[in-house]
Amino acid sequence: MFYLLVILFVLILLSFPISLSIGIATTIAFLKSHLPLYMIPQRMFDGVNVYMLLAVPLFMFAGNLMDSGGLSKRIVNLAESMVGHLRGGLAISAILSSMLFAGVSGSAAADTAAIGSILIPSMKQKGYNGDFAASVVASGGSIGVIIPPSIPMIIYGFITGVSIGKLFIAGILPGILIGISLSLVAIIYSKNIQGLHSSFDFEKFKYALKESIWALGTPIIVVGGILGGIFTATESAACAVLYSFLVGVFVYKEITLKKLYEAAISSVITSAVILIIISVATVFSWYLSMNNVQGMLERVFVGFADNKIVLILLVNLFLLIMGTFVETTASLVLFVPVVAPILAHIGMNPLTAGVMIVTNLAIGMLTPPLGICIIVSSAIAESKITKIAKSVFPFLIIMILDLFIIAFFEPLTTLLAR
Repeated sequence: MFYLLVILFVLILLSFPISLSIGIATTIAFLKSHLPLYMIPQRMFDGVNVYMLLAVPLFMFAGNLMDSGGLSKRIVNLAESMVGHLRGGLAISAILSSMLFAGVSGSAAADTAAIGSILIPSMKQKGYNGDFAASVVASGGSIGVIIPPSIPMIIYGFITGVSIGKLFIAGILPGILIGISLSLVAIIYSKNIQGLHSSFDFEKFKYALKESIWALGTPIIVVGGILGGIFTATESAACAVLYSFLVGVFVYKEITLKKLYEAAISSVITSAVILIIISVATVFSWYLSMNNVQGMLERVFVGFADNKIVLILLVNLFLLIMGTFVETTASLVLFVPVVAPILAHIGMNPLTAGVMIVTNLAIGMLTPPLGICIIVSSAIAESKITKIAKSVFPFLIIMILDLFIIAFFEPLTTLLAR
């Protein structure tokens, strides 16, 4: 079994696509174990032939429709009118906008791209360092997988059988905590920049609120519908697509046939990448289960620490390291079957465990080489990833502190879910 993991990580370090790395390693393992290769496509199909996974492309499509239809632009304008007058207000606007936009797309990459394309150029014009602007947007974008809806939470619920609706609700307070913490870091940094604050403009706020009323309806429908038990996560995704389409076409009148086509193609491509990773990782996880690798790893973890606190710290350290090198979806499918039983064994609430694991992966989105949020923001800011990685370091520290609060203060994730 050791050779399988070696092949996988060597291919990842050689910059092979993660789906190809997992597929090659699994195929070699099947050949060495004399297992029939026709089982691979069968298991791949079974891995994605699940109703709840329909929420993944639907939420992607809803986020792209919001961007194409001008809804995300109006959310950014509202956030700027609310906090833009404060010192560091534009940086706070980026984080607040990401929190609001996270209520629709469920994707950190989509949040970063939508908010960054609007606010990074604006922040640079206002005197912010380009690297810092990119790091703020990337940090805010990472919240997109914590605040509902969240594609990683959908995948986590699919793997563990935990209610996706309850996972969504459990992520609300942790997402707000992280948003406030990141905003405090932005304010502290902005004290060194002169001329970034002004007075609150009520007329500007009133106009921005009026313009964004329809845009705010999307996250309200998604989160409110799930909170109220009106529909499931998958049904809420379909409603978000329909609502975003109707508002973009008939209210803001910014969605054309060309934009609709581009939004659909972008959603299909991104969703296909996620689903192909899930499919090959499902085969990989099945092979590991057949060889009881999860059981061996569980014994290693438990053997190192009978103390609950130490064990939780070890699990988080493991996930933080893996999140740096392994793509988010692959991390979920590969490692959740390993760590979820361990956390259940020590009595951690499954909702707390789910939010903690997803927060670990959100932190991984801010760390190279596979930090998707800093990759996207660096492209928009036209900066080097290494420079942005230095600027994002204070945000990483505060997110790790938030991670410990989430892990050890259970009411933060269970209060609303009750």
